Amino acid sequence: MLTAASDIDVLVRFGRALADPIRCRILLVLHQAPAYPADLADQLGISRTRLSNHLACLRDCGLVVTVPDGRRTRYELADERLGHALDDLRAVVVAVEADRSCPDADAKGCC
Repeated sequence: MLTAASDIDVLVRFGRALADPIRCRILLVLHQAPAYPADLADQLGISRTRLSNHLACLRDCGLVVTVPDGRRTRYELADERLGHALDDLRAVVVAVEADRSCPDADAKGCC
């Protein structure tokens, strides 16, 4: 059971980051390889301003970091374990989705 405020805060930050589909897409792209903001914006089909706001959120959550590269700045996952966590999280959700052992899942929108 999580009781330490810091443990709960970490999960809240992670949840906030994953709560937006664009931020999820950014994390998945960066899981594949580091990227520059202009390339990310093009790849995701969003404006650079919108991307900048999402990257700021991910930086504040501690999930991505900036790496100076000459006159440019590259973004990457803050820790390689985050990529493994994203893979594990997706695998668990897919497994639970396939199981759907709750008889009321469709009616209640749970499980």
